[in-house]
Amino acid sequence: MEDKLTRIKQLLSSQRFKLTPQRQATVQVLLEHQEDHLSAEDVYLLVKDKAPEIGLATVYRTLELLTELEIVHKMNFGDGVTRYDLRRDEDASHIHHHLVCMNCGAVQEIDYLLQDVEKIVEETFDFSIMDVRLTFQGICSKCKTDPVVQEKYFKHPHHL
Repeated sequence: MEDKLTRIKQLLSSQRFKLTPQRQATVQVLLEHQEDHLSAEDVYLLVKDKAPEIGLATVYRTLELLTELEIVHKMNFGDGVTRYDLRRDEDASHIHHHLVCMNCGAVQEIDYLLQDVEKIVEETFDFSIMDVRLTFQGICSKCKTDPVVQEKYFKHPHHL
């Protein structure tokens, strides 16, 4: 995690930005919650524990800066909530894909399923893929066992 923080600091510096205490607290929260796909409000609430003086506007500005510098991805899964996800060093050119539960909103990452499809598209169409965003919407395994969810989504398929 320290290596990633150091690389982010170097990237900010190379673009003539400083890693202010507020930015560092925001980046630290993103690093600590890499699997959580946090909204700006989620980040703000977690950052407040580290830096109580920070304001929501500062968190928004920091997230926008990190997005512009391609340190984080800005994502919307169709529910009106923008979420932020740190880029992965091992594959900075492609975004991983997601499973989104339509009932509870849980987000799960999948990053291995479409590599062959991307390669086929690039070779067949002589097309250089720069970005891929794919979201599967459905019902997670936890929600599937809920009788209310069963009734809502599986007894009446027209709801889907």
